[in-house]
Amino acid sequence: MFAARIELMQQMPIFGAIGAETIEFLLAPAPVVKVPAGGFFFHENEPASSMYVLESGRVTVRKSWQGHDLLLRRLGRGDCFGEMALLDLFPRSASVRAEEDCSAIELSSANLYRLFERDVEQFALIQMNIGREMSRRLRITDDLLFRASMGEPLEAPERL
Repeated sequence: MFAARIELMQQMPIFGAIGAETIEFLLAPAPVVKVPAGGFFFHENEPASSMYVLESGRVTVRKSWQGHDLLLRRLGRGDCFGEMALLDLFPRSASVRAEEDCSAIELSSANLYRLFERDVEQFALIQMNIGREMSRRLRITDDLLFRASMGEPLEAPERL
């Protein structure tokens, strides 16, 4: 099972070019969190100090607006969420709900700090990869915002 987790993480953009030994080091203290269908990994505005790598199941990322939960995205096996917590130390910007029984590896900021103390180059590469992923998402958001401000009709988010 450990080898499967390493392989899963090596396929993710955030852990691209990270060696198996480093991923094994990160995984050693990382708990596996199980959330049943309908449960939440976390809620919007809660304190944040970890990210999750989804091993099994599907989740929805949702944002509250005017008393409604709106769909931001759907994620499945091999996707990660909550990575902003490892960079900005702000509360959660959205909620993540399990749509079916889920299992996820939880990687905390304390866990990454252990890596910093051990191998600053691998730590920096992960931080850069997280930054790249966040930049990619920001570009998509910027494009949507620009198109909306120019009057282009956009598809409204699905209510959940």
